[in-house]
Parts: sequence; structure tokens; C-alpha cells
Amino acid sequence: MSLLNDHHAWMPPAAPLSRPIQQLNRPYRDSNAPEGRTPPWAWLWRLVTFLPAVLTTLALVAAFTDWFAMDGLTGFEGGLIAIISVTFFWIALSVSTATLGIAALIFGPARPAETLMNEAASPMDVALLVPIYNEVPADVFGNAAAMLTGLAAEPKGHSYTLFILSDTTDDAVAALEIRAFFALKASLPGARLHYRRRTANTDGKVGNLADWVEHWGGAYSAMLVLDADSLMCAQAIAALTDALARDPSAGLIQSFPLLYGARTVFGRVQQFSSRVYGTPLAEGLARWTGREGNYWGHNAIIRSAAFAASAGLPRMGSYRGKAGRLILSHDFVEAGLLRRAGWAVRFLPRIGGSYEEAPPTLIDYILRDRRWCQGNLQHLGLLATRGLHPVSRFHMFSGAMGYLLSPAWFMLLVVWALIGNGHETNVIHYFSGVNPQVTWPEMTTSNNLAILMFMYGMLLAPKLVAAGTIQRLGLRLRDLGGLRQFLISLMAEIALSILYAPILMIQQSLAVLRVTFGRRVAWKPQQRKGGQYGLPELMKVHFIETVLGLMLVTGMGLGLVSIWLLPIAVSLAAAIPLSAFSGVDLNARRWSHRHLGTPETLNAPPIIRRALAERRRFADVLNRPASDHVAAE
Repeated sequence: MSLLNDHHAWMPPAAPLSRPIQQLNRPYRDSNAPEGRTPPWAWLWRLVTFLPAVLTTLALVAAFTDWFAMDGLTGFEGGLIAIISVTFFWIALSVSTATLGIAALIFGPARPAETLMNEAASPMDVALLVPIYNEVPADVFGNAAAMLTGLAAEPKGHSYTLFILSDTTDDAVAALEIRAFFALKASLPGARLHYRRRTANTDGKVGNLADWVEHWGGAYSAMLVLDADSLMCAQAIAALTDALARDPSAGLIQSFPLLYGARTVFGRVQQFSSRVYGTPLAEGLARWTGREGNYWGHNAIIRSAAFAASAGLPRMGSYRGKAGRLILSHDFVEAGLLRRAGWAVRFLPRIGGSYEEAPPTLIDYILRDRRWCQGNLQHLGLLATRGLHPVSRFHMFSGAMGYLLSPAWFMLLVVWALIGNGHETNVIHYFSGVNPQVTWPEMTTSNNLAILMFMYGMLLAPKLVAAGTIQRLGLRLRDLGGLRQFLISLMAEIALSILYAPILMIQQSLAVLRVTFGRRVAWKPQQRKGGQYGLPELMKVHFIETVLGLMLVTGMGLGLVSIWLLPIAVSLAAAIPLSAFSGVDLNARRWSHRHLGTPETLNAPPIIRRALAERRRFADVLNRPASDHVAAE
């Protein structure tokens, strides 16, 4: 049998671990899970976070109700208020979370008390799992080489073994994976390294990890799950392992992966936003979730026995009644099942040195979003799972709402365009019988201005506050290009986010419609390198937004649509050039390489520099003719 298809050719001896499939219609508790309750401080943080969000939402609803009631509240206006209340609550909640995070970072201790636990950390055998599917081998093994090199230089304590778990279906790519595997073993002869390729990639990533757990999981006390593009420095890996070893109640600990490696405009927007604004949100989320945290599918360490005993995913029925559908966004569900079984799920955002890559262009982001939407909407059918903690249910509901809010925003805009606000802005009154010329709505009334400023203030406040406190959040201006460059990047990020938001709103609304009508999205490798898409592809993806934008602009010219929608109309009408611009390589131009820069770009830490160098080395190795012994195999 060819070693190319040998399931266990380069794996250690089998160490099976029982992985029972969980029943969702009855509660379950793992008898090995230590007793532990949610501490009082977590409920306090939840009150501090959710109460302001509820109160500000009620205040906005009251303002709109009073505003509309001046001319008598109609059913359409009541519908508008209902949509506003739903959409605005999630904005208010993110603001509350970020505010809590900023307060914790500024006024709290350097290490929160809840992360200390028992300071004595027993040595653990940890498996680093890298599931891959038709990825670029040079990048995967380059990252692996960088991580293993770093771990080799760390003080001995925990032991680490890295597994490349391939689900690759392309034999040519698989052959390169094997060559890269042998090259890595040759360059790091002392490293514990294994490679396995499944002959059938049943159940995708879920099945890939389940196969490892069932065959080899018994030999390892913990598994650190990585994505193909994940990168973690040795100190971050050791810190996660220490945290799990010191907390016997923890079943899973999630790190906060920062974005790295972005070269394109859209990639840099995401990377800058994550670096500058993401830290307060992550810190606030860690505070109020406590032991009921979430799992993002990678850059997290998991207690192997707890995961096997508690998180075996069943299949579920589809929206169209077909039984046996795979749970796609498995990570949220696995976190919920672990917590249901009695294991704590924690989020430690202060562990630095954890990284992942971002989609390089708007189209790549949209394609990923379609997959995530399909999985997250499945969670609505899992909310009734017996025994789930309320916070776990909220995580799943929140994930679904992240996509359902887009059609809600779209409905809000449609209703707003149709009914306006009484005589002043109702589209029916744009023309008067006395003067047939267009009478544009008054936009300077105190009510209009107050509500507009309030909503934009809520959207921008977390960004501006986070930007104003970056040095307290652990960032230095010089690592962001200096004060002048940072301010340019900040304004550029805000402007580009505003421009791309309407396009993403339409695309996410379309993704929801696809799921609703049963159109499945195939699992394909994610594009990570970027590059420009041609005009035919751009037109195919953005046809609907462009048409909608042109219709809105035309409606405004005819006086049929509210002028308030002009910024949205312009973004939609310009979707094709904006999408093309998203793929522009900022590193290719000397004058632009510092724009939207972060420390990972302008002053890259050693692990990123090492990974990029190793990627180039492996690319060079794999571009050479195959060696005789590898060719023979």
C-alpha cells in the first residue's frame, strides 16, 4: 500500500479514548468534573454589562416613540421601533462589554485573581493538533517549524507533540505535505512530530479531530487545537498549558488570537481593528463570561478526557426535515457541552503571542461568512438542548444573531426609506402640489440631530475610547507607526469600515436567505494569500448590491427615497470598485506599507519573523525536485 494513503504510517502507537455521542434531549454531567459554581463576581459583571445595554436601548425606544407619536403612531412606525430595539441592543451590549474591558484594563490588577488559581502546575503531555485541508504545505509546515523551534528552547516541564492531521483530497498537495513532513523531521530531529492523512475526510474538521481523539487521545492529557494558519509563540503555549494545569476545573481555555500577516487593504483593516479595538472587547467578554466562556475552534487548549467524555457531537435534523446533518459551527456547541458536563470554559485574553490570519479581500471574507452563517444559524435548533448553562445558550443565540441582524438592519432601512418621519421626511411629501420641485427633508431638527448623534456616538465610542487609551492597553505609538501615522490609520479604518458595512449587510442578508431556502455552502480551503479578483468575478459577487445602490441613488434623485440613505446608497453602488480596492497590496508600495500598521506588521515579534522565514525555506525546499527516497515512497 502506498504510504501516501496509509492512515497510520507516521503516527505513534494507538492510545484509544472513548468518545460517546452526547444526547441533546437529556442533561449530562461528567463524573470526573470537579464541583464548581459560577462565582458571585461573574454575576456582578453580567449585571454591570447587560443592565446599561438594556437601559440605553429602552431610552432610544422611548425617544423614537415620542418622536413618532407627535403625528400619531402608525403600525409601520411601531414596526420600525421594534426593529430598532432589536438591532440597537446588540450595539449597546458591545459598547458595555468594551467599556467593562477598558475599566478592567485601566483600574484592574495586571493579572486578574481568577487566572491565578493554584500556582503549582503539574507537568502535562500536550498534543498540538493542526487539522489541514488542501492548504499550502509550505505555510503550514513553516508555522509548525517556528513553533517547534520555540518550544525546544523553552525550559523543560510540559512535553509537546505536534500532529499534522491532513484531510487533503488533492494527491499532489498531499505529496508535498509528506515531503514537507520529512524536511521538518530532518531539520528538527529531536522534535516529536507526526503526520496522518485520512483516506476519507468524513465529517470535515469535526471528524478529523474526533478520529485523533478516538485513536490517540488517550496518551495525552491535553490537546491544543490550531488552525492551518494559527501561530503561537512558545511562551503562549506554555502559559495556556500552565493555566489548564493550575485549574483542575477547566475543561477548555481559549486564548485571544491577534491577526497577523495582512498585506491587503481589507486584511489590514481587520488587523488594525482587532489590535486596537479588540483588546477591550476581549477583556470585557472574559470578565462577564467567567467560567462560561466560549470556544472559537482554534488557539485553545482542551483537557482531552473531558472533551472525549462530554463533547461528542451528534448529528441533527436540517431545516427541511432531513435527519443526519453535521453540526457545522461545532466550536460553540462543544464549549456548551463541556460546560453542561461540569467543566469550566475560560477565556484568557491577556496571554499574548497567539495569532491567526484574516481573509485578505472582501470577497474572501464574504465566502467565509457564508460558511459561518450556515453553521451559526444551525445553533437556533440547538438552544433547547437540555442542561445547557444560560450563558452557553446566549453564546449560541448571539452567534446566530450576528447574521440575523443584517436582514434586520436591511428591513430597518427599507421601512425608514418608505415612511420617513411624518410630514418632514415622508417620501410621499417630497413633492408638494404648490411647488412641483423636490422638497428635501429637513435634517437639522433637534430630534433628528440628537438621535443621529446618539447612534453614531454609540458606534464610534468604543473605537475612540480604545484608541485614546492604547498605551494603557499595552500598545506603544511607535509600534503603530507614530502618532501621525496612527491617527491616519484610525481615520482610514473608520472610513473604510463605514464604506464596507452596507455591502456586508447585503451579503449577510443573502447568506441568511441561502440557509433559509436550504442552499448549502461547500467546505473549501480558505484563500489566505489575497490577490485581485477579475471584473467578471467582482460583478458576479456584487451584482445585487450594485443594483440596489443604483436604485437608491435614482430614487433619491426622483425624490422617492430619503436622502438620509445617501451614504449607504453610495457604498452599495460602488461595491465593485470598493471590492477591487480591498485587494490592493499595501506592502507593494513604499509609501503605503505603514498604513493601517500594527506591531505585527511594523515591529513583528520573533515568532512571526521566524514563521515567515520558515515559510520561505519550505517553499524553496518544495520547489526543488523530490528526493529519491520520498519519490519512491
